[in-house]
Amino acid sequence: MSFRTALFDLDGTLIDHFRAIHACHRYTMQKLGLPAPTMAQVRAAVGGGVELAVRRLVGPERTAEALALYLPHWHAIMLDDVELLPGAIALLERLRAAALKAAVLTNKRADSSRRVCEHLGLSPLLAGVFGAGDTPWLKPEPGFTAYALGRLGASVGTTCLVGDSIFDLQTARKAGMPFFGVTTGTHTAEELRAAGAEHVFAGLGEVAPHILGN
Repeated sequence: MSFRTALFDLDGTLIDHFRAIHACHRYTMQKLGLPAPTMAQVRAAVGGGVELAVRRLVGPERTAEALALYLPHWHAIMLDDVELLPGAIALLERLRAAALKAAVLTNKRADSSRRVCEHLGLSPLLAGVFGAGDTPWLKPEPGFTAYALGRLGASVGTTCLVGDSIFDLQTARKAGMPFFGVTTGTHTAEELRAAGAEHVFAGLGEVAPHILGN
C-alpha cells in the first residue's frame, strides 16, 4: 500500500539508549539499597513508560521514592550514552525525499524524547516527536495515536508504525494500521511473531522498501 506517514518508536527502533537507561536504574536501586539490575532485567521492564519500568524493578511500594532519585539523575546523564541505530538517518532522509512524513510516537517522556532527537540530529527529519506527558495516554491507547495523527494532519489509512516491542504492535493494532517490527530493541523476532506480528525485520534498512513501496 502507499504510505504518506510513518510513525516510529524511539528506544530500540531509532536509537540505542539502553546503556544510559540501565545506568540510571542501577544508580537508583543502589541508592535504595537494592541489588543492581542486570541489563536483561531493565530491557524486560521498559516499554510502557518510566513509571511502569521503575515499578517493575523496585516494586509498587517504593516506586515514588525511586522516581524521586531516578528522574533528576536521568536528566543529568541522559545524553552521555546514546546513539543512533544503524540506518536511522538514511531511512528518514529517504522518507523525506519521497515526501513522506516521519514522526516519533514513544512512551519515553516527551521532554527527554525531544532533547535526544535534537542531540542526535533527528529533529530536522521529523514532523513531530510525541511522548509521555503530551497526552493523558500512553501506547497502546488509541487516543495517543489519534492525537499524533491529528497534529500531523495524517490519516490511519495511509500511516504505518515501526517499532521493536509488543507495545508497538498493540498500538498499531488498536489504531488499525500496519506494523513493521524490528529486532534491534526489547523483543526478538520469535516474540513479535508469537504476538501476531506479520512483518519483522533485523533492522531499519530492511523496513525501507516496505514503507516506500520499492
